[in-house]
Amino acid sequence: MRTRPAPRVLARRAATRPLAAVAVVACLTSLAACGSDEEPTAEDTSAASPATSESASGSSSDDGSAAGSGSCDYPQDGQPAKEVDPPETTPTVSGEVSADVATSAGDIGLTLDADAAPCTVNSFVSLAEQGYFDGTTCHRLTTEGIYVLQCGDPTGTGTGGPGYTIPDELTGEETYPAGTLAMAKTMYPDSGGSQFFMVYEESPLPPDYTVFGTIDDAGLDLLTEIGDEGTDNGTGDGAPATPVDIESVTVG
Repeated sequence: MRTRPAPRVLARRAATRPLAAVAVVACLTSLAACGSDEEPTAEDTSAASPATSESASGSSSDDGSAAGSGSCDYPQDGQPAKEVDPPETTPTVSGEVSADVATSAGDIGLTLDADAAPCTVNSFVSLAEQGYFDGTTCHRLTTEGIYVLQCGDPTGTGTGGPGYTIPDELTGEETYPAGTLAMAKTMYPDSGGSQFFMVYEESPLPPDYTVFGTIDDAGLDLLTEIGDEGTDNGTGDGAPATPVDIESVTVG
C-alpha cells in the first residue's frame, strides 16, 4: 500500500493552483457540478431544476424533523434511481457503527456517528442493507479547491437519489478535514438523499453539509492515491482517472 504524499508533494500541488483555484472554489463549495448546461447539483434527485423540485422547496424542513427528535422524516422526492424502500422513521442504530465499502480500487473503512447524525446514519444503513450502493460508481472527484470523492448515485450522473430526502443535521460548526464522511446536497436545506462524499485533504467548505462519520487510515491512504491520479478529463473536477466502483457496503 502506498503511503500518503509527503508534505512537500502537497505543497507542490498547492503551489500550482493559484488563480484557477479561485474559480474552482466558487463552483465547488456548493458541491454542484459545473460546466453542464443543465447544471445538475450534487444531489438533484429529480429531472426538474432545483428550484422546482421538492427538495429545493424546503418542504422536508417544515415538519420540524431534526437531529435529536427521536424520529426522522424522509419525504418522497421523485423516483428512486434504484428500487429501494425508505428507512424506518425511528433510527435503528446508535453510537459508533462500523462500515466497510468494498470498491474496485480497494476497501474503505468507515465509522458512522449515529449519535451526531441519527437520521443520516439511519438512512445510510438502510440503503446499505438493501444493496442500494452495490454496483454503483463514484462519479466525481475534485482535486482543486476542495478534495473529495463523491459516491452514492446509481445513475453515475450526479442527479440520482433514493426517491426521498433526509433532514440536515448541522451544528453550524462543521469542518471538513481529511478523513471526513459527509452528505452531498443541493443548495437548498434538507435536500440530501443517497450521495455522500469522502474528504481526502482538508476542504474549506461552509458548514452546510452533514458530517456523519470518519474514514480509517487505510481508506484515507487509498483516497489520497486516487486523488493524486487526478480526473479522467485532466481538470480539477470530473470522474476519477482511477475508476472507483462500489462492490458492496457492509455495516457492522
